[in-house]
Amino acid sequence: MQTLAIDRFRFGVLVGKRKAEVHELPLPEMANDEVLVKQLACNICTADYTVWMGLRESITKYPMSGGHEGAGIIEVVGESVKYLVPGDFVALGNHFCGVCDMCKSGRTDECIVRTHYDEHGQYFGRMGFADYFIRPETAVIKMNPRLSPEEACFLEPVSTVIKGMRMAGVRPFDKVVVIGGGTMGQLNAYVAKAYGAKVLLSEFDDAKRQVAELAGIETMNPDKIDPVQCVRSWTGGTGADTAIVAVGSSKANAQAAAVLKKFDGKILLFAASYPPPDLSLTSNEIHYRRISLIGTYLSGIRDFMDAASMLNSGQINVLRLIEPKRYHLEHIQEAFTAASVPGKFRVSVTLNTR
Repeated sequence: MQTLAIDRFRFGVLVGKRKAEVHELPLPEMANDEVLVKQLACNICTADYTVWMGLRESITKYPMSGGHEGAGIIEVVGESVKYLVPGDFVALGNHFCGVCDMCKSGRTDECIVRTHYDEHGQYFGRMGFADYFIRPETAVIKMNPRLSPEEACFLEPVSTVIKGMRMAGVRPFDKVVVIGGGTMGQLNAYVAKAYGAKVLLSEFDDAKRQVAELAGIETMNPDKIDPVQCVRSWTGGTGADTAIVAVGSSKANAQAAAVLKKFDGKILLFAASYPPPDLSLTSNEIHYRRISLIGTYLSGIRDFMDAASMLNSGQINVLRLIEPKRYHLEHIQEAFTAASVPGKFRVSVTLNTR
């Protein structure tokens, strides 16, 4: 164990519906395979702010010390740490042991240590909104220091998109319709385009469509035109190979089924919502049209490494998906209030400066 110069840390915590506070705890001793991270920023994801709004109380309890889209600088490394040195710029990944059956089969997102990694006494969560935190070496991934902390924070959401693309088998020249132009819809569109697919994003909000168009994505407004006819025209009459539902909505689910090609189309259900939306597909439709329904959640180390490569190389650019106003940790309640406003992209919480 190592003795650290820093002995306490401060962190954002959700203590109840629509109530975020800053708490403080002693920093534990650091094990030989761990690193101390000076955390610079953490973006507020949909799961974070819907917990704050009280929409996930059936599956999540307070106090919640969440935040998992984070980035920071390595301050101290344990004696057995092999791949990181002080000063490395990193983003948060998922801890995994590497030796359990799930890890050995390549499913590190199902590692047996994952749940325990989120337990901190009375608190539960990834501690992304902490100014300092000790993490296992496997729980962080090196990022290009030319990225801003807020951009590096996109490592985890991009990795989940890549996981979904892998599950859906998206290939070059596939015709992919993404439904929903929020942060995760935009990322799905960007990554599908990077995979070589032809991409059309369906979104009724003008500002979100404009952001997608600036990234070279074709768009349609399903409130102004018939999405089925639009997709038929866009695909030359065949329909989409894959429809990605990136917003939790019964209407979006129905649209996904309608825009698919006649046979062998795939629906990737990327988003969750509470209460759960209806699927509106019958088993007969799935049977006769040979529709594949694919659920995706979490991501493994392979997905994280591919996401790091995409972000570090500039293959995708996430700058337009970050709200311009930053909130310091002391104002985390204001940050969650802003993040929950409909139409927002990622709101970022500043924890330290470089």
